[in-house]
Amino acid sequence: METGFKIYPALPILVVDDDLYSLQVCEFQLKGRGITNLLCCQSGPDALKVLASQRIALMILDLHMPEMSGEEVLSVVRQQYPEIPVIITTAIDEVKTVVRCMKAGAFDYIVKPIEATRLVTTVTRAIEFQELRQENARLKERFLDTNLKHPEAFADIITQNPHLYSIFRYIESIAVTSHPVLITGETGVGKELITRAIHRLSNRKGEFVAINVAGLDDTTFSDTLFGHKRGAFTGADRSRDGLIEKAANGTLFLDEIGDLASTSQVKLLRLLQEREYYALGSDIPSSTNARILVATNRDLLTLQESGKFREDLYYRLLLHRIHVPPLRERRDDIPLLVEFFLQQAAEELGRPAPTPPPELLSLFSVYDFPGNIRELRAMVFDAVSRHESGKLSLHSFKELIHHAPTTETFPAPGSPMSIHTLFSMLASLPTLKETEDLLIQEALKRTEGNRTLAADLLGITRQTLHRRLPVKENP
Repeated sequence: METGFKIYPALPILVVDDDLYSLQVCEFQLKGRGITNLLCCQSGPDALKVLASQRIALMILDLHMPEMSGEEVLSVVRQQYPEIPVIITTAIDEVKTVVRCMKAGAFDYIVKPIEATRLVTTVTRAIEFQELRQENARLKERFLDTNLKHPEAFADIITQNPHLYSIFRYIESIAVTSHPVLITGETGVGKELITRAIHRLSNRKGEFVAINVAGLDDTTFSDTLFGHKRGAFTGADRSRDGLIEKAANGTLFLDEIGDLASTSQVKLLRLLQEREYYALGSDIPSSTNARILVATNRDLLTLQESGKFREDLYYRLLLHRIHVPPLRERRDDIPLLVEFFLQQAAEELGRPAPTPPPELLSLFSVYDFPGNIRELRAMVFDAVSRHESGKLSLHSFKELIHHAPTTETFPAPGSPMSIHTLFSMLASLPTLKETEDLLIQEALKRTEGNRTLAADLLGITRQTLHRRLPVKENP
């Protein structure tokens, strides 16, 4: 693991104050919280020289300086460098001056003596504001560009789906920021592959560290994530770093965040907002620069409304959200995935890749895959492990499908159906013959004309289907 010193943020923060002691205090407070990329100068003209020579993330500007006041510097910055947030500091709580500076375009103000938490919170908000503005610019650029700039980052994701490619372009736009990302989607859609792509594109030098938080009580969560000090609890005979330390300069991925205990949610919120955490047994906070990614297959809004997920944490995680579509919404990827898994299974089992039955894709076209890509992979591996000839049997796939849970809203063939689920919105009912013809047409459409599969879909035999086909469709 790389544990080298990390500069944060990427562009420096320019601190301007004629009082050397104030500069040193500000520098000490910021570096103590992991904000390390700082430039300091003691006059307005020197500050403008720095701006003319290099890009900066933001400016912390004292109002009362000789030669050139903070208000004068602010005026120049707003005219020539309007993209730079300026935080005003003043030794006197002068309401009129502060209001004037805010109207002139200052981002925020802090009254001296500067309190560390207020300073760090304000600077962090300004950094996030700047990153969001840059992201918006990149998003506009990517909206007009249909090509991926770094397709190699998504090599593990097998797809030709346009919606997934739009997600990839969005990822390219947000990957380099420090904001958390919420990845949602059903079980088995590939949420962890998305998080790994984000990490690859983030240019972070540290590790990608993943942890599934489902079922962890607060003590286990805190010990696993934040570590503990010697003597923190019975058996803690030595200190141990948590996974957050392992993820330094890298990415921490928390899976199944919707199952996180409420007490642990408070600690995660602090980690996201303050970039701080407490190891068990310690009353001294530690800081982190790890990027936090979280994923869930649950509806966080519903959990939040029912009181099972903190509202403030919910909205904090909504800054960047990626929803990975289920396989049934990207059926165009099924042929690619089947071919990929056939080759993968054959290599792992040490045998030639078998030929899939011609009806397989038609069978998959009418199945909803409640387990998504993970389920498809398991089906293919099971079939490959069972086959003895050069061609796979369709029977093994049909057997797994018939025993699998379904995401359909309608009952399985032969089970009772409430008339309210299907006909309640119709002004007049179709005849039995019309209903039968429509069902047969839809079944044949879904199975691309395969009568065996269409009969299975309707819960009848192939011979029955053949008898009920319209005369013009009889061979």
